Amino acid sequence: MSSIDRSEVDKFSAMAAEWWDPNGKFRPLHQMNPIRLDYITRQIAAQFGRDLRDDRPFEGLSLLDIGCGGGLLAEPMTRLGAKVTGIDASERNIPVAQAHAEEQELTIVYRATTAEALAEEGTAYDVVLAMEVIEHVANPPEFMTTCGALLKPGGIVICSTLNRTAKSFALAIVGAEWVLRWLPRGTHDWNRFVTPEEMKRMMDSAGIACVDRTGMVFDPLSWKWSLSATDLSVNYVGTAVKD
Repeated sequence: MSSIDRSEVDKFSAMAAEWWDPNGKFRPLHQMNPIRLDYITRQIAAQFGRDLRDDRPFEGLSLLDIGCGGGLLAEPMTRLGAKVTGIDASERNIPVAQAHAEEQELTIVYRATTAEALAEEGTAYDVVLAMEVIEHVANPPEFMTTCGALLKPGGIVICSTLNRTAKSFALAIVGAEWVLRWLPRGTHDWNRFVTPEEMKRMMDSAGIACVDRTGMVFDPLSWKWSLSATDLSVNYVGTAVKD
């Protein structure tokens, strides 16, 4: 079975050529990427006892980036030493990611496939990233179970999404899509946003223990993103460990 929602995949396939344009349709991800990387790297370093001051602190770790898009996370994680596999259900995203990685002289395995198909192959990773993906899948609990199945014992899943609140509707849909037009209208469906409590329940059911939840907050005055230990009202990210 697959949790892929074809209509959601088609939305992002239509924007594939713009992945590396910082002023294009993926501008919000480019702006958010520094804090995403800050969170991801600190969680991995803490779990595996790595020193982020090293040139390649994640040497020897395997990492799967689900919904990799054009490689905005896969490339920096490769530079930090991880052996990265990026997968995406959109076949149009993969050539874009491959071409950009080759230009940067980076070795990354990119595949047009699903998490479920990969799990059936029996492959397991130290780190699984599912960033801004779960709100687009057909069956979020099943998807989270698959993420857990793709982990080695002691591995971690890092998953980000949007909370289902009135504030997230106002900012992520009305503001980002309707007013500022950062994203094409209809990119997100508020009814598919996932609350932190729902994410924790899905992680627990998948046999992975939620160990952290942190907000990702946009300040329209400074036009910058920051991490917050208390404000999970719109964007947030969670980490779970497989015992």
